[in-house]
Amino acid sequence: YVGDPMCSWCWGFAPVLQGVKDVIPAEIPLVYVMGGLAKDSDEPMPQETREYIKGQWHLVTEQTGASFNWDFWEKCEPRRSTYPACRAAICAGLQQPDSVAGMFEAIQHAYYQEARNPSDFDTLTELAGEQSLDVARFAKDLVSDEAERALQEGFNVRRSLGVREFPSLVYKRGEDQTWLVKGWANKEDVFQKIEEAGIVVAA
Repeated sequence: YVGDPMCSWCWGFAPVLQGVKDVIPAEIPLVYVMGGLAKDSDEPMPQETREYIKGQWHLVTEQTGASFNWDFWEKCEPRRSTYPACRAAICAGLQQPDSVAGMFEAIQHAYYQEARNPSDFDTLTELAGEQSLDVARFAKDLVSDEAERALQEGFNVRRSLGVREFPSLVYKRGEDQTWLVKGWANKEDVFQKIEEAGIVVAA
């Protein structure tokens, strides 16, 4: 699964992804790869970018039914920087390999439902505490070379898969690669792709 915690279309895809998780057999692990939408920046988000993202939120709601807490635009100072959120998911995995998904989802919920800013270091460390992680270690890892290397390695995986849209879901078996999702897709289409790929799902 290639996505970004601050990608609104990934938020819209979250229920579909959960549906996939519920039926995919255990021998097929779901690996999260951070796609990285926007580089590190302390600059406030330009007004043009704000309007573009707001427009995307409207589109996501119309197409997927996902809800957004619009208070974010009043309560927070948005920055066009998603790499910290991506690193946060990675750093959760450095402590507990199976906690990447939990942090990814926690960031999404904080951003889109609670109007908290995942571009802020403090927000990410608070979420680490809420996920029962070692906050002191998490804070250190978040600015570490190890986290940056892992982020760049994820970008290399994204490029090797040919992913250019988020969310994307790729079934990889040996050298064979099958696209299940390239950009947002509804549950029916995704499950049809899963069936066509020959994946036997749980009843």
